[in-house]
Parts: sequence; structure tokens; C-alpha cells
Amino acid sequence: MPPPRWFPLHRREPATTAVHGPPAPSGPNGFWITDPDFRDRLHSATLTLLDIVEDCLNDDLALSDILDGARDHAETMLGVPSTYGILVEAEAAAQIVQAAGLDAGSPFGLAIAQGLAGIAQLPVEQQQQLVRAAARRYAINAPSRSVNGPPTSLPRPAPGRSR
Repeated sequence: MPPPRWFPLHRREPATTAVHGPPAPSGPNGFWITDPDFRDRLHSATLTLLDIVEDCLNDDLALSDILDGARDHAETMLGVPSTYGILVEAEAAAQIVQAAGLDAGSPFGLAIAQGLAGIAQLPVEQQQQLVRAAARRYAINAPSRSVNGPPTSLPRPAPGRSR
């Protein structure tokens, strides 16, 4: 009589050889918003994503689908940990919406979603122009490296007269 299915069989597992790829990109040193090197990497990743979006628009892929898949490839294509890929997606989406002359608002609001939906209705050539314009503007407005952390104290307002 064979042993029950739940009874563990002591089989020897075949030896497997682990294939190691490149190491995962490192995360920020502390809080990401106060790490100037990591902010620069996020900025660079956003520029890379904007280039990828422009190229993929030729492949009959929807703008929102291209942006949505970025976090899945953040480590290999964008050079940031996958947990930060969504920040790159949000920034790229906001930049494209702003390049169209629309208000991007908060990434949690509807403005970006509505803006992307409107842009997606445009011909592919116009979408590509907007993505190129977003990339150019974003490249010019590189983040400042002068801020290493939060200010130690907030500036006090100048004394004023009251009546």
C-alpha cells in the first residue's frame, strides 16, 4: 500500500545552479527625498522612462499602458529599486500632462488621469511631441543638489505693523 499523499517523501532534490544577474540597484541613503544622489537617480530614471514612452508609442501601445508597466522594469531599465518605480511613473505622467498645458495637480487626484485620457485621444505623432516636450523641459529643470536635509528651523516672518 502506498503512503498517504500528505506523507513527506524523502526524495533528493536535483541540484540547481543559481544564475546571478547584476546586483539590484541600491536604495536611498535615508529618506529618499533628502538624499540628493537618489533624487538625481529618480530624475534620470524619469528621463529614461520618457524616452521609452516616446519609442513605444510607435508600437501601437496606449500611453497609460506604457507608463503603467514602468515599475515592473524599474530595476533593470531605470536603475532604481522596484519599490520606487511608481514614483518614476507618477513623475513622468505629470510631466506629460504639464507639457500639454494642463494642470497635473496631485498624483492622488484625478487631474493626471484625466489629462492622460485626453492626450491618449490625440494622434500618436502629437503624443510623441508632448512626450519629447516633457523630456526637454524636465531635463532643463534638473533637481537642485543644494538641499541635503530639512531646514533646522523655519524662517520667522518679518515683524509687521498692526492697526
